[in-house]
Amino acid sequence: MPEVLREHITALSEQAVSIWLSGGWSMVAIAFIAIVMFSLSVNVQLKLSAKGFKKVKEKAWRHWINHPKKRQGHIGEILDFVESASTVEEMRSYFEELHSRETKPFVRDLRVIKICVSAAPLLGLLGTVTGMLSTFDALAKGSGGDKTMGMVAEGISEALVTTETGLIIALSGLLFSYIITRKFESYKAFLAHMETVCTQKLHKKNLKN
Repeated sequence: MPEVLREHITALSEQAVSIWLSGGWSMVAIAFIAIVMFSLSVNVQLKLSAKGFKKVKEKAWRHWINHPKKRQGHIGEILDFVESASTVEEMRSYFEELHSRETKPFVRDLRVIKICVSAAPLLGLLGTVTGMLSTFDALAKGSGGDKTMGMVAEGISEALVTTETGLIIALSGLLFSYIITRKFESYKAFLAHMETVCTQKLHKKNLKN
């Protein structure tokens, strides 16, 4: 069974490479766009997961505000950073710095992902144009027969493969972008909520004093 599966995978790989090469030079550009887009998507997803805001319950980090020794992970580091604030204005200033530091890398990466999503179908369209030009060139210069028909088929294949690949990459990128954006917005909402809680606790503490 493993041998049959290996042969099947090898055949599929050879077919995929053959189809990819039939798309012409624009497939190289589409491949580069796809690698950049998916690499950034995975990187952003891993970084957001490493923040730990989904794993730590609100009851836990609220308890950490008054118990510094129990703080853990990235959430604990955030509380360590803002705990030195002595006034509400200073607390807001710390959180503004925190928001900027925490969100800027994600905003930059998401912008690049969206550019890749927009570029993929355009490169596919460019491949379509070059494929059709090759087809018309073969019809204009050919004298009929199998050789001419082969050149026409290659041109049409290039046009269709690049269009389809560009659209597949773009649709996949849109899905990844949507998922990551939702998670990023959730993280920003978490930071905003934490700021509100910390500010309120500091305000009550200052009133008592």
